[in-house]
Amino acid sequence: MRIDILTIFPKMFAPILDESIVRRAKNKGLVKIAVHDLRGYSDDKHRKIDDRPFGGGPGMVFKPEPVFKAVAEIKSKLKKNKPKVILLSPQGKVLNQKLAKELSRVKNLILICGHYEGVDERVRAKLVDEEVSIGDYVLTGGELPAMVLVDAVVRLVKGVLGDENSSQSDSFYDGLLEYPQYTRPADFRGMKVPKVLLSGDHQKIAKWRREQALKVTKKKRPDLIK
Repeated sequence: MRIDILTIFPKMFAPILDESIVRRAKNKGLVKIAVHDLRGYSDDKHRKIDDRPFGGGPGMVFKPEPVFKAVAEIKSKLKKNKPKVILLSPQGKVLNQKLAKELSRVKNLILICGHYEGVDERVRAKLVDEEVSIGDYVLTGGELPAMVLVDAVVRLVKGVLGDENSSQSDSFYDGLLEYPQYTRPADFRGMKVPKVLLSGDHQKIAKWRREQALKVTKKKRPDLIK
């Protein structure tokens, strides 16, 4: 998988992309991530990439030229696979585990980090395949949502996690929240681990975990229960 990120704040990404699971995926050669400074695609001598909106109003809007130029240059280097272009935007489809799984199967992703009052509508109309949001609230820009999307997607790429079953027990993988987890010691300050988890009976453990997942989901997220 290859992920290209277009942003005006490229330095924000290093702390996320160079740590933990994402770093492991890069080191294994399973994922390649390139961060591009959108200002580098501006024809303006001051590297300006925004302007005032037609019709008036507050704020600034991303100009179309730098975005079109950046996407065209990235696409020219991707000979085999057509990339999926995603705009991180409050107007987009809310990111969930199902969407993360779908995107983890895409060979090439181009992420556009929106900013200011948004991007010129022609970018949405002609370049963007899908808009994605991480929640019904507004952030300063699309950088943090892009980091969230990358982390959610990369960990689902085949071979990234040490145990392929790890992601299958995550919350939302099968529509439910995750069951309670315990580790040693079996008795901590009088708080004991459920006996079934110490029984060694995998069938009973699986049944208990399913029951607990349903119980937790009904309590915390009843909207997920169909």
